[in-house]
Amino acid sequence: MSTISSQAPESGQDAPEAPAVVIIGAGPAGLTAAYELVKSGVRPSVFEADDVVGGISRTVERGGWRFDIGGHRFFTKAGPVEALWHEILPDEDFLMRPRMSRIHYRGKLFDYPLKAGNALSGLGLVEAARCVGSYVWAQIKPPKDQTKFEGWVAARFGFRLYSIFFKTYTEKVWGMPANEIEADWAAQRIKNLSLFKAVVNAITPRRNQKQITSLIEQFQYPKYGPGMMWERCRDLVTDGGGSVVMNTWVQTVHRAEGGAVAVTVKNAAGERTAPADHVVSSMPISALVRAMDPPAPAEVLAAADDLRYRDFLTVALVVPESAGFPDNWIYIHTPGVRVGRIQNFGSWSPYLVKEGRTCLGLEYFVSEGDDLWEAADDVLIKQGAQELEALGLVSADAVEEGYVVRMPKAYPVYDEYYRGNVEVIREWLAREVPNVHPVGRNGMHRYNNQDHSMMTAMLTAENIATGSTHDVWSVNVEEEYHEEGAEQKASGGSGGSGTGRDAPILPRRRAEQTQPSQKV
Repeated sequence: MSTISSQAPESGQDAPEAPAVVIIGAGPAGLTAAYELVKSGVRPSVFEADDVVGGISRTVERGGWRFDIGGHRFFTKAGPVEALWHEILPDEDFLMRPRMSRIHYRGKLFDYPLKAGNALSGLGLVEAARCVGSYVWAQIKPPKDQTKFEGWVAARFGFRLYSIFFKTYTEKVWGMPANEIEADWAAQRIKNLSLFKAVVNAITPRRNQKQITSLIEQFQYPKYGPGMMWERCRDLVTDGGGSVVMNTWVQTVHRAEGGAVAVTVKNAAGERTAPADHVVSSMPISALVRAMDPPAPAEVLAAADDLRYRDFLTVALVVPESAGFPDNWIYIHTPGVRVGRIQNFGSWSPYLVKEGRTCLGLEYFVSEGDDLWEAADDVLIKQGAQELEALGLVSADAVEEGYVVRMPKAYPVYDEYYRGNVEVIREWLAREVPNVHPVGRNGMHRYNNQDHSMMTAMLTAENIATGSTHDVWSVNVEEEYHEEGAEQKASGGSGGSGTGRDAPILPRRRAEQTQPSQKV
């Protein structure tokens, strides 16, 4: 396989040829890898199946309205990532936005992250007393199994608060019972928080807290949405000699002894095969395995087929500006409606909406082929308007127009088998095709934030361009973000395995490590 030498060629010798790099996917991970490689003199070929760059971090535009799919707060404690954001976009393209989100439960809005006084007073005296009693009991007799979401959260908030503020929403997101969801999801959604810490935070608030990442009070945001960054990054890649080809599907990753040698892609013009010294893949790792030729062995294919994904759709409804709310989004824990979260795009950026109007993005967590995924757009728009009214947020008659955006494979599912399945695939890839590099959320089957996905791509690009040996799989969250560290391990939680959900840190190189890298 070709590599870039850091040494100048001897007199009379040609400079070593840059490696042929194929990148699968033009989301944050794929484009970050491409941009970093271009800066190192490599000219990668990026293939994207969609007609829009950015993956789930895209900005969709319909009728002059812009929609952020999922909502992307630009906050990181990873210095290289923040520097790259501002290298891609000039400072004047970023806004500093206030952070606000709340929980809607039975007609009332509660602060999120939970503030003890707000939550308990909003529930009323009797229910508050029950919740406190439930929390005290959980400290006396903690749930035996804290490896699952239900036990993990109940241990920190009590079963009663868990059932009110965590169970309904989480089961909407994943479409499965909370007692079957791995605690990894809790560890990275709720972060370093418990009812006790919520009480302490209410008594001794500190401005713009970063010890608990979910408590930041403001964040950066590209004024035209996150897709603005990835559109600019695409342009920088092509300006630097790389290529980004849209509407093109990866059919086959050809491998021989020692690794991958080529990638066959298909689009409206037909099929073509690109030679590859390295393949950087942000496509779902299960699809990567199925694309291999010769095929992966049966046990690896079985592991790939057993990985699950959750899909996502946004119903964007245009309403008068007065019908909006100050939150970036509101979590819907109220029973009886299927919407999981509602964004107000005007609260993200005034450049996403039109004067006198705002746009509310109703987010539904679905599975491809289910009734919501298959429903006609006009049916979904009508349902969204009716649910806004049922929640007491906006009259259905106030909805002026609507749009629907579907996003397949938005979330890798953390069920009880995912770790083992990923490990089987990961070990096989490292052994049989070491020049195939999974990166990003779906590429690694990790519920990554954008900054973590970018970090995995940055390190992969450095490995390819300079021969470095960063173990990208060991990129993890900062130790302080593991809930109570050793205590969590002792109580049966997810411990130090991590999910990569918060601030990524640079891993040590393999040669510097004294212990095996952490498992997924």
